[in-house]
Amino acid sequence: MSPPRVLFYVQHLLGIGHLRRAAILARALTKRGMATTLVSGGRSLPDLDVGGARFVQLPPVRAADATFKTLLDENDRVIDDQWRRQRARRLLGALAEAQPDSVILEMYPFGRRQMRFELGPLIQEIELMQPRPLLLSSVRDVLVDKKDPRRAAEIAELVERDFDAVLVHGDPRVLRFDESFSAAARIQEKLRYTGYVVAPLAAPRDPRSGEVVVSAGGGAVGGRLIEAAMAARKLTTLSRQTWRIVTGDNLDKAAFDFFRNWAPTGIVVERWRNDLARLLPNADLAISQAGYNTVMEILSAGVPAVVVPFADAGENEQTRRAERLAELGLLTVVPAAAVGGETLAEGVAAALARKRATMTIDLGGAAATAELVLNLLRQRRDHGVA
Repeated sequence: MSPPRVLFYVQHLLGIGHLRRAAILARALTKRGMATTLVSGGRSLPDLDVGGARFVQLPPVRAADATFKTLLDENDRVIDDQWRRQRARRLLGALAEAQPDSVILEMYPFGRRQMRFELGPLIQEIELMQPRPLLLSSVRDVLVDKKDPRRAAEIAELVERDFDAVLVHGDPRVLRFDESFSAAARIQEKLRYTGYVVAPLAAPRDPRSGEVVVSAGGGAVGGRLIEAAMAARKLTTLSRQTWRIVTGDNLDKAAFDFFRNWAPTGIVVERWRNDLARLLPNADLAISQAGYNTVMEILSAGVPAVVVPFADAGENEQTRRAERLAELGLLTVVPAAAVGGETLAEGVAAALARKRATMTIDLGGAAATAELVLNLLRQRRDHGVA
């Protein structure tokens, strides 16, 4: 019997977290014996590890800024209808080639509304396939608040009509999905909590590192954090340690060059580290934004941490997660609106003084997701669908 086939679609528009999480899940699906195709619609990421999955890169698109209103192609031109038609055809071609038993759409329909031009035709094609693949949504623990209350009802209607299950990558003891999605009760029977998704903890790179690791995520919106970290170092008890700042691949070149040239002795500025998670277990402190992946890597490593949630243009997803984890004693929060050298140094002092929390959260979401997909496929087979 041939292994189950899975097509996993992901579109990152600003940061890189969506793609990194999708890659972790693709590796887990493959490890569990599924023939996995990962289709990415964002900018490529250096050294992305997809394990044994097949990787398909669509013509990349990104958001011009944090409002997500304008989308740019790989040449930084605003996309037009012709570009949309061509990309939709490429995505349908990937579906036809993969012939999946299950299709997983990352964030949709809870996000990525901008991509309806290709996801609408994709779902229509899935409905016509015989047998019809299972259609699953892969969504993080917290959603950004919808400004229009009608949007939640519209999303719930799409889930009810088109999707077989929603894989919520969180732990309900920390955050329940209904806290950020008002129509969750309508789709309660389709919700499946997986636990948080994080790669298995890597072996330490250097057990004597003792560094402060500063991560700006993808880098597109990390400039203020980097500047504050550089100013904070001399104001902390960790001023003799090396502070390693990883700016992210999307920080523009002029800003990267400025920070690298400005950095005093004791601060190392790097564009990208594929082994960032390996640095954390032996760091004295981690400083970062509060994106899903970075926070989970910090919690997995058990390192004291200060996070500065991204909160531009009404974004509140990182703030919700960070504040809840701070309430549980798992990290320290410095609001983005207040971040500077002094406030970040105060956060560092608080993080180092914090007693280690005793609560453990479910970080087994990658393996649990793979098991859930397999079980859903088995249930369908047991009900007589080939």
